[in-house]
Amino acid sequence: MSPQELRILFLGTPEFAASSLRYLVEAGYNIVAVVTAPDKPAGRGQKLQQSAVKTYALQAGLPILQPEKLRDPAFLETLQTLDLDLGIVIAFRMLPEVVWSMPRLGTLNLHASLLPQYRGAAPINWAIINGEQTTGLTTFMLNAEIDKGDIIGRVEMPIHPQDNAGTLHDRLMEAGGELVALTIDRIAAGNTTPLSQMDIPEEGLKTAPKIFKDDCRVDWSQSGPQVVNFIRGLSPYPAAWTEFGDTTIKLFDAEYDPENGWVAIKELQPAGKRRMKAKEFYNGLK
Repeated sequence: MSPQELRILFLGTPEFAASSLRYLVEAGYNIVAVVTAPDKPAGRGQKLQQSAVKTYALQAGLPILQPEKLRDPAFLETLQTLDLDLGIVIAFRMLPEVVWSMPRLGTLNLHASLLPQYRGAAPINWAIINGEQTTGLTTFMLNAEIDKGDIIGRVEMPIHPQDNAGTLHDRLMEAGGELVALTIDRIAAGNTTPLSQMDIPEEGLKTAPKIFKDDCRVDWSQSGPQVVNFIRGLSPYPAAWTEFGDTTIKLFDAEYDPENGWVAIKELQPAGKRRMKAKEFYNGLK
């Protein structure tokens, strides 16, 4: 069977996933259905907002499934009727085994790190926060343990000094579709030599847990380069923050001056105000 003949189920929600879906559709792969998050109210008007994956799937005329619960019997019955060969999940919630094991060839995941490093929900952020100079993408087959399935493909990508989480996210996103397609081709051809993560020692591995607001507070006791990496790794979202007098300020850009040993803030956003250059903020204090 050729790669384009495989009956593929695609599961994902944000633009990071939509980019790969677009690549696969334009390359002629047979996406028989798309699973994405239910529409949710957002913004001041609380209007229902659809995911980036749904937006593209509608444009491409793909069947869309939006189950509230992934174990819903009606949803599972629908998947059974699709006669699936392969599942692809990118930036989606955790799948129960009954879903990821259903396709004949299993379900592969695209993860934004060089596994086994940076398993978890926020690999892009943590790679920059920890001062890494290289990261990448990994495709692996799902199993019962989070981000620990057999590795099929990897591609490295440098982290530039000027990168923040947003710019690195976008470069990884653009590279994701090609790696997923290459992985599909190898699976279809039976040309894979999976690397088992079960044989890799856990000692020394860095993780990428989900980041909450309280985790984003700047620790000024750290070194200048560490503070800059922290700000870069959380910019533009969820954004590092600090207290300034009686207000809270989000920090988006900074640089370290090794000659003077200080961190220069370049872009920020005071609570309740718009994002601005630091010079504009400082001038307003005069």
